[in-house]
Amino acid sequence: MPATYNQCLLYNQLVMPYLDAWMWQKELQTQRVKNPDLNDVLILLEHPPVYTLGKGASSEFIKFDLNESSHEVHRIERGGEITYHCPGQLVGYPILNLARHNQDLHWYLRQLEEVLIRVLAVYKLQGKRIPSLTGVWLEDRKVAAIGIKVSRWITMHGFSLNVCPDMKGFERIVPCGISDKSVASLAEWIPGITCGEVKHHIARCFGEVFDLELIEQSLSGIHQS
Repeated sequence: MPATYNQCLLYNQLVMPYLDAWMWQKELQTQRVKNPDLNDVLILLEHPPVYTLGKGASSEFIKFDLNESSHEVHRIERGGEITYHCPGQLVGYPILNLARHNQDLHWYLRQLEEVLIRVLAVYKLQGKRIPSLTGVWLEDRKVAAIGIKVSRWITMHGFSLNVCPDMKGFERIVPCGISDKSVASLAEWIPGITCGEVKHHIARCFGEVFDLELIEQSLSGIHQS
């Protein structure tokens, strides 16, 4: 087994248009389907305001006319319902070869939750899981969403953590199709928190949970916004 199997390439991007990140993920996944020996990857970034719908998402959770949206709307191949991304929300896209980790999608979802629960613990916040639902909650309010797509055990899409976003965009949808629980951001518990500081904690906790050494990569020439 090549020594690089315990290494993960880390791309810390600032803000990237959703379509650029989507294309980038698909390229990385396709490359690893063809050549499973390539390194795992973790992309951390923020998006301009955008709504995304999972492949089976229902229109009943959308409170606006899709043809007259002031923000981009994209139906994508991940699981789950509609969600919202915007600056101040950290998005993580792991491109992992689960054949090196555990070929079990439920295990993978729980591991992503564990990364985020550990990040919250850094701030002495107790993130929780809710049985039968995917994501992480603080005081019964959802602060992190997860939606994935896996092809031949290579992952794409991933998780989002509300750090300090403008939450108004969530008012126009039923986030993740969960009508009886509201969404929240970490800034409500930790005023002044920034995505910049949280990124470092996500990278460290991700490495711990997946037993990977993260190697930060240069962004020069790579899908810069």
